[in-house]
Amino acid sequence: MAYFTWRETGLTADCASLEAMAARFEEAAGLMRRMADGGFRLERQHREQRITHPDPAVFDAYGFVSEEPPVRQLTLLQEP
Repeated sequence: MAYFTWRETGLTADCASLEAMAARFEEAAGLMRRMADGGFRLERQHREQRITHPDPAVFDAYGFVSEEPPVRQLTLLQEP
């Protein structure tokens, strides 16, 4: 029997059928389109792809965790 090995392990690792894999890709594509419409951007840095948003509140609203160094994540408070 002819075959090939599927090596993507993150998005489809728990899928039991091709239909389940297709549904997962469609869900991911829908989310990416909503993110693009909401101002998210893909930035390439060296060999990495980073998804960014200029507004931390919008980034947080999607439930993402920032990978910025801790010092860049601090919010400076003005003294009263």
